Amino acid sequence: MASCKTKDNAEGFSLVELLIVVAIMTTVAAIAVPSYNECINNARIVKAIGDIKKIGSDVSLYQLANNQLPDSLDDLQLENRTDPWGNDYQYLKIAGGKDKGSCRKDKFLNPLNNDFDLYSKGRDGESISPLTAQPSHDDIVRASNGGFIGLAANY
Repeated sequence: MASCKTKDNAEGFSLVELLIVVAIMTTVAAIAVPSYNECINNARIVKAIGDIKKIGSDVSLYQLANNQLPDSLDDLQLENRTDPWGNDYQYLKIAGGKDKGSCRKDKFLNPLNNDFDLYSKGRDGESISPLTAQPSHDDIVRASNGGFIGLAANY
């Protein structure tokens, strides 16, 4: 009678090999995910800067046509007034307006603009009038009457 021998040639990964692969993948993910999120945020910042330039141009065209600044962004009849984070763009008429106390201010508490304020509340959706306040650092602002448009932290 012939005996039947089976040879156990199980081909596969050992537990140690699997743990090493999982550790490598976790490390790569820990490095890649924050970089990806920062890339997405930078793209949103660039989009908000472009939107503010466009809305600022629309405000200037309205002023040329009507000899006054619009009272609100509703007067411009824009299709989309939300920033890349889903918040409404903020507008405040300063020139000829009565509410100059709530305009945006720099670190010396001087108004950023003397015609109108236009800004996005940024990633956190919060903002306070002086740019030096922590909630305002991520805002995308229009300053120097349109001479600067960018992150409040860079102004």
